[in-house]
Amino acid sequence: MRILLTGAAGFIGFHTSRTLLERGSTVLGYDNINNYYDPAVKESRLEVLRSFDRFSFVRGNLEDNETLSSAWKKFNPDHVLHLAAQAGVRYSIENPMAYINSNIVGYQNIIDLVKKYRPNNFVYASSSSVYGGNKKLPFSEDQDVSNPISLYAASKIANELTAKCYGNLFEIPSTGLRFFTVYGPFSRPDMAMFKFAELMRKEQSIPVFNNGKMIRDFTYIEDIVAGISAALAKPEINQVYNLGKGRPNDLMEMIRLLENHLGIKAKMDMLPMQAGDVEATIADISKAHKNLGYEPKTDLAVGVAKFGSWYREYRKL
Repeated sequence: MRILLTGAAGFIGFHTSRTLLERGSTVLGYDNINNYYDPAVKESRLEVLRSFDRFSFVRGNLEDNETLSSAWKKFNPDHVLHLAAQAGVRYSIENPMAYINSNIVGYQNIIDLVKKYRPNNFVYASSSSVYGGNKKLPFSEDQDVSNPISLYAASKIANELTAKCYGNLFEIPSTGLRFFTVYGPFSRPDMAMFKFAELMRKEQSIPVFNNGKMIRDFTYIEDIVAGISAALAKPEINQVYNLGKGRPNDLMEMIRLLENHLGIKAKMDMLPMQAGDVEATIADISKAHKNLGYEPKTDLAVGVAKFGSWYREYRKL
Protein backbone atom coordinates (compact mmCIF):
# COMPACT_ATOMS: atom_id res chain seq x y z
CA MET A 1 0.00 0.00 0.00
CA ARG A 2 0.98 3.62 -0.64
CA ILE A 3 -0.75 5.49 2.17
CA LEU A 4 -1.20 9.21 2.67
CA LEU A 5 -1.54 9.49 6.43
CA THR A 6 -2.52 12.86 7.85
CA GLY A 7 -1.70 13.51 11.49
CA ALA A 8 1.37 11.27 11.30
CA ALA A 9 3.07 13.14 14.15
CA GLY A 10 0.04 12.66 16.39
CA PHE A 11 -0.46 9.91 18.94
CA ILE A 12 -2.64 7.54 16.91
CA GLY A 13 -1.04 8.60 13.62
CA PHE A 14 2.44 7.77 14.88
CA HIS A 15 1.56 4.29 16.11
CA THR A 16 -0.43 3.50 12.97
CA SER A 17 2.35 4.77 10.70
CA ARG A 18 4.94 2.66 12.47
CA THR A 19 2.80 -0.48 12.25
CA LEU A 20 2.05 0.05 8.54
CA LEU A 21 5.72 0.67 7.80
CA GLU A 22 6.73 -2.46 9.70
CA ARG A 23 4.29 -4.41 7.53
CA GLY A 24 5.85 -3.14 4.31
CA SER A 25 3.64 -0.20 3.33
CA THR A 26 4.98 3.11 2.04
CA VAL A 27 3.72 6.07 4.05
CA LEU A 28 3.64 9.80 3.36
CA GLY A 29 3.01 11.59 6.65
CA TYR A 30 1.32 14.98 6.60
CA ASP A 31 1.13 17.12 9.76
CA ASN A 32 1.41 20.77 10.76
CA ILE A 33 3.09 20.00 14.13
CA ASN A 34 1.08 22.76 15.81
CA ASN A 35 1.57 23.88 19.39
CA TYR A 36 -1.71 22.61 20.83
CA TYR A 37 0.66 20.58 22.99
CA ASP A 38 4.46 20.44 23.19
CA PRO A 39 5.78 20.00 19.61
CA ALA A 40 8.81 18.20 21.07
CA VAL A 41 6.56 15.19 21.72
CA LYS A 42 5.57 15.18 18.04
CA GLU A 43 9.16 15.54 16.92
CA SER A 44 10.15 12.56 19.07
CA ARG A 45 7.55 10.46 17.26
CA LEU A 46 8.71 11.65 13.85
CA GLU A 47 12.29 10.76 14.76
CA VAL A 48 11.20 7.14 15.13
CA LEU A 49 9.27 7.17 11.84
CA ARG A 50 12.15 8.71 9.90
CA SER A 51 14.22 5.61 10.63
CA PHE A 52 12.10 3.82 7.99
CA ASP A 53 13.21 4.22 4.37
CA ARG A 54 9.62 4.02 3.17
CA PHE A 55 8.49 6.99 5.26
CA SER A 56 8.47 10.56 3.96
CA PHE A 57 7.00 13.66 5.53
CA VAL A 58 5.41 16.96 4.50
CA ARG A 59 4.72 19.69 7.03
CA GLY A 60 1.56 21.63 6.25
CA ASN A 61 -1.91 22.65 7.37
CA LEU A 62 -4.95 20.76 6.14
CA GLU A 63 -6.57 24.03 5.13
CA ASP A 64 -3.59 24.84 2.92
CA ASN A 65 -5.02 23.16 -0.15
CA GLU A 66 -2.07 24.04 -2.39
CA THR A 67 0.47 22.26 -0.16
CA LEU A 68 -1.87 19.33 0.43
CA SER A 69 -2.66 18.91 -3.28
CA SER A 70 1.02 19.12 -4.22
CA ALA A 71 1.94 16.46 -1.67
CA TRP A 72 -0.85 14.20 -2.95
CA LYS A 73 0.13 14.52 -6.63
CA LYS A 74 3.82 13.83 -5.96
CA PHE A 75 3.11 10.79 -3.79
CA ASN A 76 0.05 9.37 -5.62
CA PRO A 77 -1.44 7.35 -2.74
CA ASP A 78 -3.67 4.34 -3.27
CA HIS A 79 -5.08 4.60 0.27
CA VAL A 80 -5.81 7.63 2.45
CA LEU A 81 -5.91 7.53 6.24
CA HIS A 82 -7.09 10.87 7.60
CA LEU A 83 -6.27 11.09 11.32
CA ALA A 84 -5.32 14.77 11.52
CA ALA A 85 -7.67 17.11 13.35
CA GLN A 86 -7.72 19.78 15.97
CA ALA A 87 -8.28 17.63 19.02
CA GLY A 88 -9.77 18.30 22.44
CA VAL A 89 -13.37 18.56 23.61
CA ARG A 90 -12.77 21.30 26.19
CA TYR A 91 -10.40 23.35 24.00
CA SER A 92 -13.09 23.56 21.30
CA ILE A 93 -15.35 25.59 23.57
CA GLU A 94 -12.73 28.34 23.89
CA ASN A 95 -11.15 28.18 20.42
CA PRO A 96 -13.88 27.35 17.90
CA MET A 97 -12.11 28.67 14.79
CA ALA A 98 -9.25 26.19 15.20
CA TYR A 99 -11.83 23.43 14.74
CA ILE A 100 -13.60 25.08 11.82
CA ASN A 101 -10.29 25.53 9.97
CA SER A 102 -8.80 22.10 10.59
CA ASN A 103 -11.78 19.80 11.08
CA ILE A 104 -14.19 21.34 8.58
CA VAL A 105 -12.17 23.20 5.92
CA GLY A 106 -9.23 20.79 6.12
CA TYR A 107 -11.49 17.74 5.97
CA GLN A 108 -13.26 19.16 2.94
CA ASN A 109 -9.93 19.60 1.18
CA ILE A 110 -9.04 15.96 1.84
CA ILE A 111 -12.33 14.48 0.72
CA ASP A 112 -12.36 16.61 -2.43
CA LEU A 113 -8.96 15.15 -3.33
CA VAL A 114 -10.39 11.68 -2.66
CA LYS A 115 -13.24 12.50 -5.05
CA LYS A 116 -10.82 13.78 -7.70
CA TYR A 117 -8.17 11.04 -7.62
CA ARG A 118 -10.26 8.04 -6.46
CA PRO A 119 -7.86 6.09 -4.19
CA ASN A 120 -8.85 2.56 -3.23
CA ASN A 121 -10.01 3.56 0.24
CA PHE A 122 -10.58 6.56 2.49
CA VAL A 123 -10.58 5.97 6.24
CA TYR A 124 -10.97 8.88 8.64
CA ALA A 125 -11.01 9.51 12.38
CA SER A 126 -14.29 10.28 14.05
CA SER A 127 -14.81 10.22 17.82
CA SER A 128 -16.93 8.78 20.61
CA SER A 129 -17.78 12.40 21.43
CA VAL A 130 -20.37 12.33 18.62
CA TYR A 131 -22.71 10.49 21.01
CA GLY A 132 -22.97 13.70 23.06
CA GLY A 133 -26.01 13.71 25.29
CA ASN A 134 -27.07 10.12 24.57
CA LYS A 135 -28.03 8.29 27.76
CA LYS A 136 -28.37 4.77 26.40
CA LEU A 137 -25.27 2.66 27.08
CA PRO A 138 -23.37 1.13 25.44
CA PHE A 139 -23.18 3.52 22.49
CA SER A 140 -23.95 1.82 19.17
CA GLU A 141 -23.49 3.11 15.65
CA ASP A 142 -27.23 3.21 14.95
CA GLN A 143 -27.93 5.71 17.75
CA ASP A 144 -28.91 9.29 17.01
CA VAL A 145 -25.91 11.66 17.06
CA SER A 146 -27.76 14.94 16.52
CA ASN A 147 -27.20 16.23 20.06
CA PRO A 148 -23.49 17.19 20.35
CA ILE A 149 -22.29 19.03 23.46
CA SER A 150 -19.01 20.37 22.06
CA LEU A 151 -17.88 21.95 18.82
CA TYR A 152 -15.30 19.18 18.48
CA ALA A 153 -18.11 16.61 18.43
CA ALA A 154 -20.11 18.73 15.98
CA SER A 155 -17.12 18.88 13.63
CA LYS A 156 -16.81 15.08 13.69
CA ILE A 157 -20.51 14.64 13.00
CA ALA A 158 -20.11 17.02 10.06
CA ASN A 159 -17.24 14.86 8.76
CA GLU A 160 -19.41 11.74 8.90
CA LEU A 161 -22.28 13.48 7.10
CA THR A 162 -19.97 14.81 4.39
CA ALA A 163 -18.55 11.33 3.81
CA LYS A 164 -22.07 9.94 3.56
CA CYS A 165 -23.06 12.64 1.09
CA TYR A 166 -20.00 11.98 -1.08
CA GLY A 167 -20.64 8.25 -0.90
CA ASN A 168 -24.20 8.74 -2.11
CA LEU A 169 -23.26 11.22 -4.85
CA PHE A 170 -19.95 9.84 -6.08
CA GLU A 171 -19.74 6.26 -4.69
CA ILE A 172 -16.57 7.10 -2.79
CA PRO A 173 -15.58 4.41 -0.27
CA SER A 174 -15.26 5.86 3.22
CA THR A 175 -15.06 4.49 6.73
CA GLY A 176 -15.31 6.65 9.85
CA LEU A 177 -13.84 5.31 13.08
CA ARG A 178 -15.26 6.50 16.38
CA PHE A 179 -12.36 6.18 18.83
CA PHE A 180 -12.98 5.68 22.56
CA THR A 181 -10.46 7.04 25.12
CA VAL A 182 -7.26 5.85 23.48
CA TYR A 183 -4.13 5.61 25.66
CA GLY A 184 -0.63 4.18 25.60
CA PRO A 185 3.04 5.13 25.05
CA PHE A 186 3.71 8.42 23.22
CA SER A 187 0.19 9.60 24.07
CA ARG A 188 -0.92 13.23 24.00
CA PRO A 189 0.17 15.26 27.04
CA ASP A 190 -3.31 16.79 27.32
CA MET A 191 -4.95 13.38 27.75
CA ALA A 192 -5.72 12.15 31.25
CA MET A 193 -3.10 9.45 31.70
CA PHE A 194 -0.12 11.47 30.44
CA LYS A 195 -1.39 14.65 32.11
CA PHE A 196 -1.85 12.88 35.45
CA ALA A 197 1.60 11.28 35.23
CA GLU A 198 3.21 14.67 34.60
CA LEU A 199 1.43 16.32 37.52
CA MET A 200 2.19 13.42 39.85
CA ARG A 201 5.87 13.54 38.90
CA LYS A 202 5.90 17.26 39.77
CA GLU A 203 4.04 16.57 43.05
CA GLN A 204 1.11 18.68 41.87
CA SER A 205 -2.60 17.90 42.25
CA ILE A 206 -4.42 16.14 39.43
CA PRO A 207 -7.88 17.45 38.43
CA VAL A 208 -10.50 14.75 39.01
CA PHE A 209 -13.78 15.85 37.48
CA ASN A 210 -17.26 14.84 38.64
CA ASN A 211 -15.57 13.92 41.92
CA GLY A 212 -14.09 10.85 40.25
CA LYS A 213 -17.46 9.40 39.23
CA MET A 214 -16.46 8.91 35.61
CA ILE A 215 -16.53 5.77 33.49
CA ARG A 216 -14.42 5.48 30.37
CA ASP A 217 -13.92 2.82 27.73
CA PHE A 218 -10.11 2.98 27.97
CA THR A 219 -8.73 1.46 24.76
CA TYR A 220 -5.06 0.59 24.34
CA ILE A 221 -3.36 2.00 21.26
CA GLU A 222 -2.31 -1.38 19.81
CA ASP A 223 -5.96 -2.47 19.72
CA ILE A 224 -6.94 0.76 18.00
CA VAL A 225 -4.22 0.31 15.36
CA ALA A 226 -5.48 -3.22 14.68
CA GLY A 227 -8.95 -1.82 14.04
CA ILE A 228 -7.62 0.93 11.78
CA SER A 229 -5.57 -1.56 9.77
CA ALA A 230 -8.61 -3.81 9.29
CA ALA A 231 -10.74 -0.88 8.10
CA LEU A 232 -8.02 0.28 5.72
CA ALA A 233 -7.92 -3.15 4.10
CA LYS A 234 -11.71 -3.26 3.59
CA PRO A 235 -13.12 -0.47 1.38
CA GLU A 236 -16.79 0.23 2.13
CA ILE A 237 -19.19 3.01 1.20
CA ASN A 238 -20.77 5.08 3.99
CA GLN A 239 -19.52 2.97 6.87
CA VAL A 240 -18.92 3.96 10.51
CA TYR A 241 -17.51 1.83 13.34
CA ASN A 242 -16.95 2.15 17.07
CA LEU A 243 -13.39 1.30 18.10
CA GLY A 244 -13.30 0.91 21.87
CA LYS A 245 -12.53 -1.86 24.31
CA GLY A 246 -16.18 -2.58 25.06
CA ARG A 247 -15.34 -3.19 28.73
CA PRO A 248 -15.21 0.15 30.59
CA ASN A 249 -13.34 1.05 33.78
CA ASP A 250 -13.92 3.82 36.25
CA LEU A 251 -11.54 6.76 36.40
CA MET A 252 -10.44 6.06 39.97
CA GLU A 253 -9.28 2.57 38.98
CA MET A 254 -7.08 4.07 36.29
CA ILE A 255 -5.59 6.51 38.81
CA ARG A 256 -4.85 3.70 41.29
CA LEU A 257 -3.11 1.66 38.59
CA LEU A 258 -1.08 4.68 37.52
CA GLU A 259 -0.02 5.30 41.12
CA ASN A 260 1.15 1.70 41.41
CA HIS A 261 3.18 1.69 38.20
CA LEU A 262 4.79 5.09 38.76
CA GLY A 263 5.34 4.54 42.48
CA ILE A 264 3.84 7.97 43.19
CA LYS A 265 0.79 8.77 45.33
CA ALA A 266 -1.52 11.17 43.52
CA LYS A 267 -2.75 14.37 45.13
CA MET A 268 -6.32 14.82 43.89
CA ASP A 269 -8.31 17.99 43.34
CA MET A 270 -11.92 16.76 43.29
CA LEU A 271 -13.95 18.95 40.92
CA PRO A 272 -17.47 19.13 39.44
CA MET A 273 -18.26 18.00 35.90
CA GLN A 274 -16.82 20.18 33.16
CA ALA A 275 -18.84 21.70 30.33
CA GLY A 276 -18.76 19.48 27.24
CA ASP A 277 -17.95 16.34 29.22
CA VAL A 278 -20.03 13.23 29.89
CA GLU A 279 -20.13 10.88 32.85
CA ALA A 280 -19.74 7.62 30.95
CA THR A 281 -18.60 6.30 27.56
CA ILE A 282 -19.01 2.65 26.65
CA ALA A 283 -18.62 1.26 23.14
CA ASP A 284 -20.76 -1.40 21.56
CA ILE A 285 -18.09 -3.02 19.34
CA SER A 286 -20.20 -5.88 17.97
CA LYS A 287 -20.41 -4.34 14.49
CA ALA A 288 -16.63 -3.85 14.23
CA HIS A 289 -16.11 -7.37 15.56
CA LYS A 290 -18.46 -8.87 12.97
CA ASN A 291 -17.31 -6.88 9.92
CA LEU A 292 -13.65 -6.17 10.67
CA GLY A 293 -12.70 -8.99 13.01
CA TYR A 294 -11.93 -6.31 15.60
CA GLU A 295 -11.14 -7.88 18.96
CA PRO A 296 -9.37 -5.67 21.55
CA LYS A 297 -7.18 -7.73 23.85
CA THR A 298 -5.51 -5.33 26.29
CA ASP A 299 -6.94 -5.02 29.80
CA LEU A 300 -6.49 -1.71 31.57
CA ALA A 301 -4.00 -3.10 34.09
CA VAL A 302 -1.76 -4.38 31.29
CA GLY A 303 -2.09 -1.20 29.26
CA VAL A 304 -1.31 1.11 32.19
CA ALA A 305 1.74 -1.01 33.00
CA LYS A 306 2.99 -0.55 29.42
CA PHE A 307 2.30 3.18 29.56
CA GLY A 308 4.03 3.41 32.94
CA SER A 309 7.15 1.64 31.67
CA TRP A 310 7.33 3.94 28.66
CA TYR A 311 6.74 7.05 30.77
CA ARG A 312 9.45 6.19 33.27
CA GLU A 313 11.92 5.72 30.43
CA TYR A 314 10.69 8.86 28.60
CA ARG A 315 11.14 11.02 31.69
CA LYS A 316 14.16 9.05 32.92
CA LEU A 317 12.61 8.35 36.31
